[in-house]
Amino acid sequence: MALMDLQERNERLFYKLLIDNVEELLPVVYTPTVGEACQKYGSIFRRPQGLYISLKEKGRILEVLRNWPEKSIQVIVVTDGERILGLGDLGCQGMGIPVGKLALYTALGGVRPSACLPITIDVGTTNEDLLKDEFYIGLKQRRATGQEYYELLDEFMTAVRQNYGQKVLVQFEDFANHNAFTLLEKYRANHLVFNDDIQGTAAVVLAGLIAALKSVGGTLADHKFLFFGAGEAGTGIAELVALEISRQGKVSVEEARQKIWLVDSKGLVVASRNEILQPFKKRYAHEHEPVKDLLDAVKAIRPTALIGSAGVGRSFTKEVIETMSSINERPIILALSNPTSQSECTAEEAYTWSQGRAIFGSGSPFDPVKYNDKLFVPAQANNAYIFPGFGLGVVISGAVRVTDDMVLAAAEGLADQVTPEHIDKGLIYPPFSIIRKISANISARVAAKAYDLGLASQLPRPKDLVKYAESCMYTPVYRSYR
Repeated sequence: MALMDLQERNERLFYKLLIDNVEELLPVVYTPTVGEACQKYGSIFRRPQGLYISLKEKGRILEVLRNWPEKSIQVIVVTDGERILGLGDLGCQGMGIPVGKLALYTALGGVRPSACLPITIDVGTTNEDLLKDEFYIGLKQRRATGQEYYELLDEFMTAVRQNYGQKVLVQFEDFANHNAFTLLEKYRANHLVFNDDIQGTAAVVLAGLIAALKSVGGTLADHKFLFFGAGEAGTGIAELVALEISRQGKVSVEEARQKIWLVDSKGLVVASRNEILQPFKKRYAHEHEPVKDLLDAVKAIRPTALIGSAGVGRSFTKEVIETMSSINERPIILALSNPTSQSECTAEEAYTWSQGRAIFGSGSPFDPVKYNDKLFVPAQANNAYIFPGFGLGVVISGAVRVTDDMVLAAAEGLADQVTPEHIDKGLIYPPFSIIRKISANISARVAAKAYDLGLASQLPRPKDLVKYAESCMYTPVYRSYR
């Protein structure tokens, strides 16, 4: 709350503090603290920090957008609050997520704070506790769905384009699975849209996997991947990994998908299931006998990498990690679920149960672990590595669309900044202390790909995109008056 007050009172000082102390303050400004703040948002609410668009304002969304005082908007982060982190439906209390994300766009990616707009679309909530809460600030009605919901989103996207043009990046944030994929596929052909839960998570995990190969050896196509969790994060990662395998090995995406398996709440996703699978799961439903639980799936599939995004805490048990370690000399264990209480395992468990051999990454921060006199520094697969630099790359190039190739470019740009020294410490990501440098390099890769694909409108193309990105980054300094 003190940081929120500082942001409102002295924006320049807030960003200076955040940039200079990013490793210490990131868990406060964003995960895991932001999850708790969203749960208590009604109780700690003082004044709005973003724009609320209510179902009651249907037909007047353009008018509402025009009420926002800043007119030159470059990045919008929007949520409907239905799937906030691993905490479920928090309705319009999810505003903490767009606010926190955009603070990181500025601090880590250098996008001007005045060019950022946090938006929450309030269509109600299914959370009974919030509906009964006297301090809940949103619509006290059941969440709108179906045609009514999609018509509101259509009007919103049209209004954004009318008001800000086609070069404003709209980042969908924490939408429920059934809407996240639908909205991304619906709008990506005609709008500049990005889903951080699908594409951002996928890019940062792919970068970690590419970096891990520097220790494990081989190419992505030489390995087998088992995903625990078949929601938007898990399948989004799987699809980007498959795309990278197909690009590297010059094989079809369908062939690349054979290296990837999914486990959901009913067990291993296989072709023989007696149910209609969602399209994003069906792509990975391979021929195999049914397997009921994760441990048996690990034994049957014998994966190189185990990637968790199901939001089921402590699901990577001792037996699971020991089995992974018996199959692989250096098992790759990624426990990606947030917040910390939902993490599939802790760093200490991963290193201890694998006898110090695991290459570990997590979605939540963990302290360094000492095992057999060796200090392991857990790698946090934080989307903040990707989305600020990605957004800056889109902005500086004037890109009019986001493509999968641009997301791959961001992942490769992050992986390339992992050195042998980082790998020796167990890191599959570069240290967060140099995040502005990382973001500048990622933005240059993304911008370069946009220019290569003919999607950039900022012409002529700068000769040195890294230097150009650095020159465009917002830096909070006080000018000298002498």
